[in-house]
Amino acid sequence: MKKLVETLNETFNNSFEVDDISKVEIDSRNIKEGDLFFAINNGKNYIAEVLEKKASFVICDDQKWSGNKKVLVVEDTVKAMQLLAKNYRKKLKIKIVGITGSEGKTTTKDIIHGVLSSKYQTKKTLGNHNNHIGLPLTILNLQEDDEFGVIEMGMSNKGEIPVLCDIAGIDYGVITNIGDSHLEFMINRDNVFAEKSQIKNYIDSDKLFLFGDDVYLKNLKGNKIGFNLENNFIIRNYKETPNGVDFILNNKNYSFKLNGKHNCINASMGVAIGLSLGLTSSEIQKGLDLVNVTSMRFQKIEKNGTLYINDAYNASPVSMKASLETFDNIDFSKKKLAILADMGEMGSDEIKFHQEVLEYALKTKIDTFILMGSRMKEAMKSFNDERLIYCDTKDEIKKLISTSYKDNVILLKGSNFNHLWKII
Repeated sequence: MKKLVETLNETFNNSFEVDDISKVEIDSRNIKEGDLFFAINNGKNYIAEVLEKKASFVICDDQKWSGNKKVLVVEDTVKAMQLLAKNYRKKLKIKIVGITGSEGKTTTKDIIHGVLSSKYQTKKTLGNHNNHIGLPLTILNLQEDDEFGVIEMGMSNKGEIPVLCDIAGIDYGVITNIGDSHLEFMINRDNVFAEKSQIKNYIDSDKLFLFGDDVYLKNLKGNKIGFNLENNFIIRNYKETPNGVDFILNNKNYSFKLNGKHNCINASMGVAIGLSLGLTSSEIQKGLDLVNVTSMRFQKIEKNGTLYINDAYNASPVSMKASLETFDNIDFSKKKLAILADMGEMGSDEIKFHQEVLEYALKTKIDTFILMGSRMKEAMKSFNDERLIYCDTKDEIKKLISTSYKDNVILLKGSNFNHLWKII
């Protein structure tokens, strides 16, 4: 990464004793010889350790390291990282696709990465590195010969999307939808839309891709994808299969390995971008087949003869209902059990949102629901239905499954802080 070394010297007006950088790290445990380490938060406690591991360079805000030729001391490590990433991105010929929205960002990122990888050398955000630290880390680890980068852009407060767009220097943009995520900080959907839609200010409308059926997004200028006939890319003949979804987009047949109408929409976003960038339908389908989906997104796991569907990376009212709808529509020829846990960052109306999810759940044909978490416990009081069972802990749920429900197909859905995956 010679250009990164060049950018490092130019950004901080210095001539550092660095020949090359292998990769950029913020976790001292992952440091290998030749890495650049940003000592963020308590990372400053591990500077001596990473230098022993032969890190090429360290950037920190701890004055006691002043004078060390392998360490640059700055006023703010995170801001230094963002500035370096912004300057490095300007030196790269890569095209960046920035993805935001309330739900489906990570899966859509994985899909677009898979589609573009069928023709181009493409990198993507790893895991959930989508904030003011994770995004610049992703940018700094791009290689000079990469052709496309697919970057996830998350937010929880106002003003964050413009910062991320500015650092990433996006060429294409995607807004998956506008939902009820982060209402603890954003108060209402109008504010969520106002923030997410800031992405439109950084690209031309012909390079913006939107879910056109969304009540907020349908009036934005851009390439609209959805089921309504007013969209530029129209989804038809959506069908659930045991292996995922089949659908037609602009008169061509496609299939994708994840179940759910929401995943059909996510896949259609990837198809639309692929078509717009000149890929053939066969190249796009090849990319869809090779998509490496991030775990805990409607992930099917067989364990001790029981089929679990782990959709518990995160949760909002929209994604909860989508997951329940998908689970309800698939024919597994077995009884179905849904384990539903609390949703976070729902704001002052959090109990109302949990009640709405339970009301929706009870309209499905799903046989049983096990609930966990204080919000679900409170919301459950509004219903008198024997299909609802409450458990205080995951151990209680495991015991209940082993005694009464091990022959069921089991869906797990809730915000990540519940750690529902531990049940499996």
